[in-house]
Amino acid sequence: MATTSQSELARQFLALHDRRKILVLPNAWDAASARIFEEAGFPAIGTSSAGIAFSLGYPDGQKISRVEMLAVVRRIAGAVRVPVTADVEAGYGDTPEDAAQTARDVLAAGAVGMNLEDAVHDRPDSLLDLNLQLEKIHAVTETCARAGVSFVLNARTDVFLAGIGPAETRLARTIERLNAFRDAGAHSLFVPGVKDKETIAQLARGVRGPLNILATAGTPPAAELEQLGVARVSVGSGPMRATLGLTARIARQLREEGSFALMTDGALSFADANKLFTG
Repeated sequence: MATTSQSELARQFLALHDRRKILVLPNAWDAASARIFEEAGFPAIGTSSAGIAFSLGYPDGQKISRVEMLAVVRRIAGAVRVPVTADVEAGYGDTPEDAAQTARDVLAAGAVGMNLEDAVHDRPDSLLDLNLQLEKIHAVTETCARAGVSFVLNARTDVFLAGIGPAETRLARTIERLNAFRDAGAHSLFVPGVKDKETIAQLARGVRGPLNILATAGTPPAAELEQLGVARVSVGSGPMRATLGLTARIARQLREEGSFALMTDGALSFADANKLFTG
């Protein structure tokens, strides 16, 4: 278990959003991937809701239970000494009370931040009513304030990711929602689904808080994102899916060739893997 107090970890994580330097945030799906990211020198780690769901046999989209998701978050937070923020999708419920309970469980798991989506998972072309989403944000921030933790709420809108509304309206609608989230108490503002420089720059100019972008194929490098005004870049389920891709290539090589190079070349040694949890 990390020796630094949760309150201190929360202060460290909040300070990483001061926009003086971009925060590159890797997303782990289990304790081993979290330790690898920590060993690489990252100052904080996020979790990947999709990565965790896939690893436990669920599809993405809030199909996994809150209990199962937070059990993995607890293991990740307990395995590293850096701040951990939890991707808890849309909060595992439609009400402010659900969001508040999720925030309590995130804190109990040892994390110091969380993502909160505004997507409606059974209606992929819809967003949650703005007023209801603001109530959920209020519920999270009030819950964490009562706990005395400088909790970082990363409020996400899926306008671009889900292609909500006519293309020419998405930028203004995204900025409107994110600024409302900021006014309601969110500390960081998350927009997955954008990668062109001009849109990112307009978002950075338009939102009144730290902007979080999701890195995908074609996303500018972190240094360019920082110049555009981005405060935080996440990688989501990308590393976990890359790992699945490697495993699929290993499987084909084993099955078709009976050879082992993909499994052995570049692999972490048994001793080094074991040392992730013994040193």
